[in-house]
Amino acid sequence: MTVREETQTIERLTLSPYAALSEQSFGRRTPEPEDDLRTCYQRDRDRILHCKSFRRLKQKTQVFLSPEGDHYRTRLTHTLEVSQIARTIARALRLNEDLTEAIALGHDLGHTPYGHAGERALNRLCPGGFTHYRQSLRVVDYLEKDGKGLNLCWEVRNGIITHTKGAWARTMEGCTVRYADHIAFLNHDIEDAVAAGVLNPTALPRDAVQVLGNTKSRRITTMITDLVANSTNCKNGKMQFSPEVEEAYGVLKDFMYSTVYVDKDAKREEKKVDKMIEALYERLCADPTLMPNFYMQVAYHQGMDRAVADYISGMSDEFATRLFEELFVPQKWQVL
Repeated sequence: MTVREETQTIERLTLSPYAALSEQSFGRRTPEPEDDLRTCYQRDRDRILHCKSFRRLKQKTQVFLSPEGDHYRTRLTHTLEVSQIARTIARALRLNEDLTEAIALGHDLGHTPYGHAGERALNRLCPGGFTHYRQSLRVVDYLEKDGKGLNLCWEVRNGIITHTKGAWARTMEGCTVRYADHIAFLNHDIEDAVAAGVLNPTALPRDAVQVLGNTKSRRITTMITDLVANSTNCKNGKMQFSPEVEEAYGVLKDFMYSTVYVDKDAKREEKKVDKMIEALYERLCADPTLMPNFYMQVAYHQGMDRAVADYISGMSDEFATRLFEELFVPQKWQVL
């Protein structure tokens, strides 16, 4: 018996009836031989962790554009926090942690530079619209490894495409990541907003704070504990908060969307993002030779708009800014 087979036996004996067992995966679009050491979900996690798109998350905006300071979240640190919260929930519910972690690590791979400001700009410019969750699936299916993709399991792909809104994932692990994503961004965005001076913690809705807690740690603990308590024995494996916590969470989220996420000081630079993305988009569509050869091939087979959206969405904040400067800001002429 291989190590992988031993792991599969342990899964079968110890995990919840609602867990997605690796030996029962719907498999990959292109079949591959099994690994002797790792289950299919462990291999997917490792592929995501080692891919280029994952590394670029370290220089992609979470909420605040290019903040001064080392302690604000980036898209990478957000992803790691989502993974930690999701794994805590999965372990408590005896779900498949490997599948949960793979989905969590891959859920934002398609996010644009400059956070949701960049996403809104591309959504406006692209003929078919643009959403980061669909792009995340496109990254793992096609864009990574120069068009080969990562060939991930169906369950991981399903969790990635459903992590934000719309239909829920077909696995409890995918639903776990969706909850973890919301728990993470709501609470770390509050902490970053306080650190940035755009939010006074005393301004948080009192009723919500009384239910969830007055610190980030307490709120996260409350939400995780409540979710686990109300999901353990649910019929058909449905996950849910208690009505009290669900209401408090909704109040706190609405508060953030009506204050911090539209704060004039925090969002002043986003108007520039819209103009920058538009300028890059139009210039690259007009002159595709400015893109690497791979994206020119995408343009040939799938259309120029698709290729330019792929190229821009994969950029880090710094790369997008640098390319904009190279294309639109006059350079000093150095005379010998």
